[in-house]
Amino acid sequence: MDNTTITKIGTIFYALVIGFFGVNHFMQGTGMAKMVPSFLPGGVVWVYITGCCMLLAAIAFLINRQTRLAGLLLALFLLLIVVTVHLPAVLNAPDMSARRFPMVNMIKDTGLAAAALLVAGRGSVVSG
Repeated sequence: MDNTTITKIGTIFYALVIGFFGVNHFMQGTGMAKMVPSFLPGGVVWVYITGCCMLLAAIAFLINRQTRLAGLLLALFLLLIVVTVHLPAVLNAPDMSARRFPMVNMIKDTGLAAAALLVAGRGSVVSG
């Protein structure tokens, strides 16, 4: 299998994972709203907006259109979530056992951001 095929398969898997998380934002919106930083009004609205953005990125990856832009924006979004949601949750946890879940989410979203950058680096502005 050549590198192009491997990259396409990896991008499809990644798009499906991002799409799953986007759908999950709609299915679990009210529960996720409590994680929205307090300086952002609207709580659940932000969960739905970010879910929509994740779905759009997944679609861009699947149809191979605007993959560079979608990957860069997705990476930026995920890193903002790491800094504004997960890192404060880790730092404000009362003890080590309470830090475990936020730490896992922080590492997961950092890894997803790294993968988005890989997709962006392989992507093009408009591909045929």
